[in-house]
Amino acid sequence: MSAPAPPIAVINVSRWYGNIVAVNDISFALGPGITGLLGPNGAGKSTMLHMLSGFLRPSAGELRVFGESAWENPGMYRRIGLVPEREAVYPFLTGYEFVLLAAQLQRLPNPEEAARRAIAMVELEDAAGRATGGYSKGMKQRVKIAAALVHDPEILLLDEPFNGADPRQRLQMMAMLREMAAQGRTILFSSHILEEVERLAEEVLVIVAGRLAASGDFREIRKLMTDRPHTFNVRSSDNRTLASALVADPSVYGVELQDGLLQVRTGEFAAFTMAIPGVAREAGVSIYELRPTDESLESVFSYLVKR
Repeated sequence: MSAPAPPIAVINVSRWYGNIVAVNDISFALGPGITGLLGPNGAGKSTMLHMLSGFLRPSAGELRVFGESAWENPGMYRRIGLVPEREAVYPFLTGYEFVLLAAQLQRLPNPEEAARRAIAMVELEDAAGRATGGYSKGMKQRVKIAAALVHDPEILLLDEPFNGADPRQRLQMMAMLREMAAQGRTILFSSHILEEVERLAEEVLVIVAGRLAASGDFREIRKLMTDRPHTFNVRSSDNRTLASALVADPSVYGVELQDGLLQVRTGEFAAFTMAIPGVAREAGVSIYELRPTDESLESVFSYLVKR
């Protein structure tokens, strides 16, 4: 007997708009659990989610949900919940009416009860009777999530779901998503914030400029991101003495004095940051500033692409 189809399968998928390539020959398969779709803004994350949800047709390749094509397959929406990044709410509807509408569109047997249950899941009961036009950004995110959960989908696709959420709301949503994953659901969420993915995802897909730069266990991907060439700018009470001392440290492979700054190059981020306080203390030098020069997400992702 053949193995059952994975909940999500992406096979050599590309999507372009005229001469602009948004997604470039990407393949992956996802099973139950939480996967983070990580990449800088404009990397192609939203395009990928919109194709998976059947809103965009791939220019090449194939996307399959439970073995069926995602494109022109409205029956698929019984099994999928989508949370778009944009504030896709009707401002004249109350939170309850908005979620109830989603339940009615799904033709649930008891839409009122389903709507109340979904609103409770995102802890929005106190505001359920208010018009969504007066909601904060975080509240609009939560009511969108409630609408996506109202029919108890097997797959949940979330585009930047934590935008506008305060720290308590983030923790609550993360706990809810972990519980859903433990029940066997497949959850794919996009983010450009490394820490969000690190706290929630079991697996990660890293997309840069439409390409899949890395995929797999988050701890391994994180190691690739940190164990790479780094440059630090250091200001100290005696840059020359500190430079001489740092040259002997195994985590350092280059130092340079430039315009009153000491530039230090290392391939081991964690080892260097742990070592430099002790090296400076033994050399009798005070450190005034220690700043990495290349820690933007774009630089991290670019490194992964070039590997």
